[in-house]
Amino acid sequence: QVQLLESGGRWVQAGDSLRLSCQASGLTLRSSAMGWFRQAPGKEREFVSGINYSGGTTNYADSVKGRFTISRDNAKNTVYLQMNSLKPEDTAIYYCAARPFAIGQAPASYNFWGQGTQVTVSS
Repeated sequence: QVQLLESGGRWVQAGDSLRLSCQASGLTLRSSAMGWFRQAPGKEREFVSGINYSGGTTNYADSVKGRFTISRDNAKNTVYLQMNSLKPEDTAIYYCAARPFAIGQAPASYNFWGQGTQVTVSS
């Protein structure tokens, strides 16, 4: 049974930093691309960042480029999202997701999802 468990979300002030973690179990992380998505109230789920199976390729949404960094530690079966210079518009539930090998930006292309972790950025 595949499980993805996000952690690290909390309330912060604008300009602060947070690191989200996604712990995977029941999944061979070495053959999985991982994505971070977010969903704000009343909005659709959107792609934030992705990393391919080897960690050699990463993608970012324009809105987070230069502020967020995705990384992975396959030995720990964990993917991270370092978020710096947070803005109120980053407020959302953040989800990690897994799919085979290559990064995708469409939520429907991911096979497995976590339950999400809430990030709230106050101005």
